[in-house]
Amino acid sequence: MRTTVAIIGAGPAGLLLARLLDAAGIESVVLESHDRAYVERRQRAGILEQGTADALRAAGAGARMDREGLRHTGIELRFEGRGHRVDFPSLTGGRAVTVYAQTEVCKDLIALRFRGGGPLLFGAEALAVEDADTDAPRVRYRHEGRESVLHCAYVAGCDGYWGVSRAAVPAALSRTYERRYPYAWLGVLADAPPSHDELVYARHDRGFALLSMRSPTVSRLYLQVPEGTRAADWSERAIWDELDLRLATDDGGRLVRGPITATSVTPMRSHVHEPMRHGRLFLAGDAAHIVPPTGAKGLNLAVGDVVTLARALVAHHADGDPTGLDTYSATCLRRVWQAEWFAYAMTAMLHRDPDATPFDDRLQLARLDRIATSRAAATDLAESYTGLPFD
Repeated sequence: MRTTVAIIGAGPAGLLLARLLDAAGIESVVLESHDRAYVERRQRAGILEQGTADALRAAGAGARMDREGLRHTGIELRFEGRGHRVDFPSLTGGRAVTVYAQTEVCKDLIALRFRGGGPLLFGAEALAVEDADTDAPRVRYRHEGRESVLHCAYVAGCDGYWGVSRAAVPAALSRTYERRYPYAWLGVLADAPPSHDELVYARHDRGFALLSMRSPTVSRLYLQVPEGTRAADWSERAIWDELDLRLATDDGGRLVRGPITATSVTPMRSHVHEPMRHGRLFLAGDAAHIVPPTGAKGLNLAVGDVVTLARALVAHHADGDPTGLDTYSATCLRRVWQAEWFAYAMTAMLHRDPDATPFDDRLQLARLDRIATSRAAATDLAESYTGLPFD
């Protein structure tokens, strides 16, 4: 099989790239190792930056998001029993975020691909990217029990940290930067109306907590837990009791409880692979970078990558201009490192390190107080949270 762009991975990055290329008349084939049901139900991010929401609308994939998504114009930082709201539009010239789950983004993009796009092969496991540094790269893959080869002009590696794309960049040319955190997130989905109309980020002496949501009837909540924790170690009652404690305010309000339908534990780490391009192979999303989830940047960085890549491929296809392709890695990495900084800063400000001293605790509280009392500090947070430009 032959195509112009081989896209490995049918997460939001690969699917959006395929949609953008379809609109420009550029052929692509999407290979996804899992089945469609898995892709449409795996729980991941749920906060879309302004630029991500705008990119989905421009791609014709924003109609259901605009009907069912929740537009949020701020977040609450909660510490020492009090909350402080950061108002995004007043600090950023009108920008906001949208609560709309990654699963729903994938459903919308899959439906559009099947309605009028190129091939999307589920259960197609990419085995290797070969000859990426030549004019004729190819992807070996296994589908329906048969091994095949996809010949192409370009490869977009949107297959995550454990995929084959990143491994195709020679070790001698690669640089990796990583930070691991000594704690994790216990995440739960609950059939309970959200207890607040916006996200609440809480710093507590017992550890971080986050109140989020997936819809007006489903809450998404997180607790900082020790690294290595198993979800089974926590009973439903213990989870709700700990959330109540860490999210408590001086007015005595309590969370709305309901049945917990899913639990998971997410390790916390930062990772960047440089460069994001090798020959005609372009890495995007988790294949190139991972951020701790505190800043809600993972999905949004992936979208930024593929928007940048699509523009570069379209320019080269239409005018023969290779500039965007040549500068792809440097362009994306500028945004990636800004997001890495923001996610790290949010994580360090809100989480309790197991080795923290009273001095460290006071530094966290001082930073939170600065954001609550300084427009400049609040603006810096709001601009990063709602998203830096893709270009």
